[in-house]
Amino acid sequence: MKTTANFIGKSSSAHTLRQLITTMANSNATVLITGESGTGKELLARALHDQSPRVGGNFVPLNCAAIPKDLLESELFGHRKGSFTGAVADRMGRFEFAHGGSIFLDEIGDLSLDMQVKLLRVLQERTIDPIGSTKAVKVDVRVIAATHRDLETEISSGRFREDLYYRLNVLPMVTPPLRERPEDVEELLNHYAKLYAPHEAAPIRFKPDFLKALEAYHWPGNVRELCNVVDRFSTLYTSQELDLRAIPSNLLPKGLILMQAEMLANGPAPAVQKMTPPPEVLLELQAQPEPEDNEIENLIMLAQGMPQLPPEGISLKDRLAEIEKNIIEQALERAQGNVSKTAKLLNLQRTTLIEKINKYELRSA
Repeated sequence: MKTTANFIGKSSSAHTLRQLITTMANSNATVLITGESGTGKELLARALHDQSPRVGGNFVPLNCAAIPKDLLESELFGHRKGSFTGAVADRMGRFEFAHGGSIFLDEIGDLSLDMQVKLLRVLQERTIDPIGSTKAVKVDVRVIAATHRDLETEISSGRFREDLYYRLNVLPMVTPPLRERPEDVEELLNHYAKLYAPHEAAPIRFKPDFLKALEAYHWPGNVRELCNVVDRFSTLYTSQELDLRAIPSNLLPKGLILMQAEMLANGPAPAVQKMTPPPEVLLELQAQPEPEDNEIENLIMLAQGMPQLPPEGISLKDRLAEIEKNIIEQALERAQGNVSKTAKLLNLQRTTLIEKINKYELRSA
């Protein structure tokens, strides 16, 4: 049987979830996973599928909150050609595609009441009705649902059907927030540091004081936020050992900035750690000359045909921005939208160019 990366951590809650995965994997009963956003609900769903006899079938995830209401029925159950404007061919829905496997319905609490009724029928009858079809289609699918909402509160408010809740909540699982399992932070940091180390470089490391701060941090975004932080530092400080006091505050979550300030109050800060661009950026920059110190002078020199200063004066800042935007547009056009080639044409770092493209809302390939 295929195995997969499991719920990471040495805490009792992580251990309990791993045991539940093993116990529940062999069942066909519906699972309802609840917990805050970013706690790893889809990871649990994938582990349940990968450790089950259904591993040979498809694992089909769908975020119910991400699909427009008028398209969700077709997305779930499919449609037949000509059933509505734009239905130019038959389309298989997610349930039919998951036949023999598992379907993961994330953010189930965001379903509209009319879709809840249709889902309830699927769970009861194990058949689906594609839009425009007169014949029901049998499906053999294990349903794993997840939500960050309190469904019992949603039921009390009339936003979620009680009968659907009991159909879904046969096997309940709860993913704890990261703040409740600080002993798992170090293992998660090491795991994602290896995962995000670019081009087989050594993973980043954290000095003891930094690790202690990360373990004490509240992590409002949970494991998803931790992933983003590690990905950011792995890109900017490849293979380095990180000191919290030396990280620019604009790269830190708000809670860590406060911890950094407390550390700095107890002693001088070390030298700011040098950012290491990703290897592909370094390769692109090797043939590029160093940019001039005075960017304004460069822009003025490039401003061919600039009119003379009018009597009433001009806004130099706005005029220079206009020139810069125009030059970047020309370079993008010459490079056919390729950012790397455009950066070479302008003797800019690729990351700097991307910032300017975003600033001026320019389009690139």
